[in-house]
Amino acid sequence: MPPSLNLPDAVTNLSATRAGNQVSLAWTMPKRNTDKLLLKGNLPVRVCRKEDEGVCAPVDASLLFAPGAAGAFTETLPPALATGAPRQLTYFVELPNRKGRSAGLSNAAVVLAGEAPAPVANLTAEVRKDGVVLRWTPDSPGAPPLSHASIRLHRKLLTHQPDAKPKSQQGILAPPPEPVDQTLLVDSGGTGRALDKEIRFGETYEYRAQRVVRVTISKRMFDPGKSESLTLELAGPLSDPVRVEALDVFPPAVPAGLAAVATAPSAGTEAAIDLSWQPDTEADLAGYIVYRSEGGESWQRISPAQPLAGPAFHDARVQPGRAYRYTVTAIDQGGHESARSAEAEETAPSP
Repeated sequence: MPPSLNLPDAVTNLSATRAGNQVSLAWTMPKRNTDKLLLKGNLPVRVCRKEDEGVCAPVDASLLFAPGAAGAFTETLPPALATGAPRQLTYFVELPNRKGRSAGLSNAAVVLAGEAPAPVANLTAEVRKDGVVLRWTPDSPGAPPLSHASIRLHRKLLTHQPDAKPKSQQGILAPPPEPVDQTLLVDSGGTGRALDKEIRFGETYEYRAQRVVRVTISKRMFDPGKSESLTLELAGPLSDPVRVEALDVFPPAVPAGLAAVATAPSAGTEAAIDLSWQPDTEADLAGYIVYRSEGGESWQRISPAQPLAGPAFHDARVQPGRAYRYTVTAIDQGGHESARSAEAEETAPSP
């Protein structure tokens, strides 16, 4: 058998992303050489890039990674590649042996060269009942077309604890664990505002934002003779982070549709007034509280100390011939009570 050339297998999963003027590469180092023998010791990695269909120019980087390790490299684009119109920029990595030979270049990882969109400025976050409102400096009316981009929001869950859930989300119907990192592409129409409805109260989040434009370029480089196209993203730099603690300090919605119906006394029963209203569907609802007023007096709570579970109440403590006014509130598990509903009035019938 001839001696092994000890050529590391070529990388096959190279990926590249650009944010602002920085390009980040990621890949997995091979564990074996082309003779299927296990590699030993750290391996050198060469990086090169080529603009459009030009020559693959080496990138000045001294990289060493162990076999099977996760490889990573980040570079700041030189001014010539960070300006001008969007154009294809392709990266490769190569793993030479001690004699400088390799099994070939990796797969191609493509980003866009050219001027990146402007950074997102003055990002702020505010907790509302329906989610987190994010605001930033909107596009100026006279901005160049490239700056009119979609906004990508990067949200990180800072209170992540493996196998743990907030108390308000425990139980049989508890939602699945929330991902630590999420992204959301929004088109704010240049207003500088977006609403994240997918937050969970009781958690702390960190947001960053960047402008993103989509550019279609020729695909001839990869498929000679074909006229297919490739759509890529050109993303601006990430904004400064902003943190927000999503505390639920918001009361439930005010109950609606309150109705009062009197029940006349009969053999063995006394006069009564039955109340009903539309149910509240909020996840953290604890129940309802019923108040009553008679003859212009102040409101008095007449429902039990424990909030009512359902949207109904039977008031049997009424006097025939007297008029009563009623109102209802909703209360959540945190003890936040809504404003009072519209009133309903009814007179207890006489025998």
